[in-house]
Amino acid sequence: MKGKLMTGLLAVILLILSVWSLFVGVIDINVASLMNGSLEQWEIFLVSRLPRLLAILCTGVGMSVAGLIMQQLCMNKFVSPTTGATISSAQFGILLALLFMPDSTLWGRAIFAFAAAVAGTWLFVWFIQKIQFKDVVMVPLVGIMFGNVIGGITNYLAYRYEMTQALSSWLVGHFSLVLRGRYEIVYLVVPLVILAFVFANHFNIVGMGKDFSKNLGVPYNVVLFMGLTIAAMITASVVVVVGSISYIGLIVPNVVAMFKGDKIRGTLVDTALFGAIFVLVCDMIGRVVIAPYELPIELIVGILGSILFVGLLLYRLKNGRRAVRLPAAGTSGCGSAVSSLDGGEET
Repeated sequence: MKGKLMTGLLAVILLILSVWSLFVGVIDINVASLMNGSLEQWEIFLVSRLPRLLAILCTGVGMSVAGLIMQQLCMNKFVSPTTGATISSAQFGILLALLFMPDSTLWGRAIFAFAAAVAGTWLFVWFIQKIQFKDVVMVPLVGIMFGNVIGGITNYLAYRYEMTQALSSWLVGHFSLVLRGRYEIVYLVVPLVILAFVFANHFNIVGMGKDFSKNLGVPYNVVLFMGLTIAAMITASVVVVVGSISYIGLIVPNVVAMFKGDKIRGTLVDTALFGAIFVLVCDMIGRVVIAPYELPIELIVGILGSILFVGLLLYRLKNGRRAVRLPAAGTSGCGSAVSSLDGGEET
């Protein structure tokens, strides 16, 4: 009952904030003008405000669910699209599209971003599987370093071929350029999130280890790479439209897990709702704090996310074991040999 109450409360808060956000911006829109049929007001509403709201909701839901999937599969609460090199890989894919297909459409760039994000995420997971000893914080640090390497290559190629300005739109996340006809790719988040919910129990099983999965008849490698692919494609679809937004996939699942536990099916809806609320609030702050100008949402999320991340880091280190030795080969998830982080027991 308490779980349903929390879900309902989050849904109500999201609905109220969504309606409120439609009327926040440089140009004032009011209900009376819309009801009177003002063409200018309706054009702004349909071309800018409503597409922006839909893009915000898809971004919040998608990035939060992507982080939840990666954390479940990797058995590490600090793994996310940001710390798993997924965002950096998607940006690298967009750069490749700009270099080899300069006249490509948004969908063409999205295909490059999908391929690069999936490949980068798989490579990160393959690499951490080869590490025999892991501290709970070591895995995301490896991911951050790996992402910085990819980011360094991306920046070098951008400078080398004078693509820095063209790439800048995808380096910092913002919704100011979201208009009707330029954001629909982000709708791919919806079927991918539904697919994640369908296979939520499989992700739980795979997160318990390879041997455990085999005993239950679940194809470990298939489910593992399917889950990572879903997370990577969600991230890439957001990066192509909005740009890089950090911390959402890291912070939101951890906050929800503190109240509802780690079972992915039980927390997926709440994670999606809270993620949408978090992104929507950050976007509204960016719109009003220095109005009529607008701050990129990456800046707001980065400030709040950094504070929350440090708090989560201290909380996890206090309540979890510092390091765990890797069990026999093939007995753990993709981040194998990390602590459970909540109970502090060895795995």
